[in-house]
Amino acid sequence: MGARPLTFVVGTGRSGSTALSRVLNLHRDVLSLNELLASVGPEGMPEGTLEGTEFWDLLAEPNPTFDRMVRSGAPIPEFLYPRRPGRFSADTTGIPRLSMMVLPHLTDDPDGLLDELAPQVRAWPRRPVEEQYRELFGLLCARFGRRAVVERSGFSVRWVPRLRAGFPEARFVHLHRGGPDCALSMSRHTGFRMIAMLEEMYALLGLEFGDELTPEHARELPPDLAGLLRDPFDPRLVFDRVVPVARFGELWSRLVTECLEHLARVPEAARTSLSYEDLLDAPERELSRLAGFVGVEPDREWLAAGRAMLDAGRRGASLRLPPEELEALRKACEPGERALATV
Repeated sequence: MGARPLTFVVGTGRSGSTALSRVLNLHRDVLSLNELLASVGPEGMPEGTLEGTEFWDLLAEPNPTFDRMVRSGAPIPEFLYPRRPGRFSADTTGIPRLSMMVLPHLTDDPDGLLDELAPQVRAWPRRPVEEQYRELFGLLCARFGRRAVVERSGFSVRWVPRLRAGFPEARFVHLHRGGPDCALSMSRHTGFRMIAMLEEMYALLGLEFGDELTPEHARELPPDLAGLLRDPFDPRLVFDRVVPVARFGELWSRLVTECLEHLARVPEAARTSLSYEDLLDAPERELSRLAGFVGVEPDREWLAAGRAMLDAGRRGASLRLPPEELEALRKACEPGERALATV
């Protein structure tokens, strides 16, 4: 990858990060990698070395959780792979990890780009997985004529230590949004509703979040939770479940606090903070600051396009909650808000 700047935008998710990826993708010098980390998952960045064929398999095999969500009629809006019948299907072939959200963000022909990348990546020699990713970033930069790389995934807080260890040259942007509005958005999002249910499962089972859940575990769970482990599952289990919005405020507070703890270990020159509310209030100023941080020029045409893409109407949605719900949500968000205020 040479001297190309590398930046990771990290945060809780539901904080305007998808919109930010779209804005970054408009910049002629930025390779915007949308949801790469979310696509590959923890297994996509193992320790040690990989042959090119092994690395490609990590990128091109389907994400079983994402395919199961599609099969169950519960996809998330971030899934970009063409909805029309095509070469890949969650029901038959499975959708390659790169194809679900990363490649369709870059091109209208994700299948063609996948075919173009495959023989090149497969031919690479064995080397550390971080080097394989750097080569992938460089290959895509050359393909699209870009010179700076910005990866952005929602729910990426827990990636920071691994990214810092593997990419010591990288910079980090903490994108955050006011707690009540962000938590309310989480409460309406299929993925975060599933996360809330999974957290409940792990607590009941006494397991660490992310541990493998087996059929034996399912037999220990109440039916409304065990049903989420079926393939396909009934989407009404997710959509109709009553989850107090304050639960998502607690989740938001935990994630924000954890993210700030991780980033405190990153040198000050290699990290910055970006508030979604500031981005809405002063888009040219904040986008110019972001451009300088990631290593590109904030040209006027890009700033105007970015301003037009940002939707200020999404601000303040939590204020429309019933007073008791809003009060409980604000209380749940207090730890995260206090942590942000100290930065």
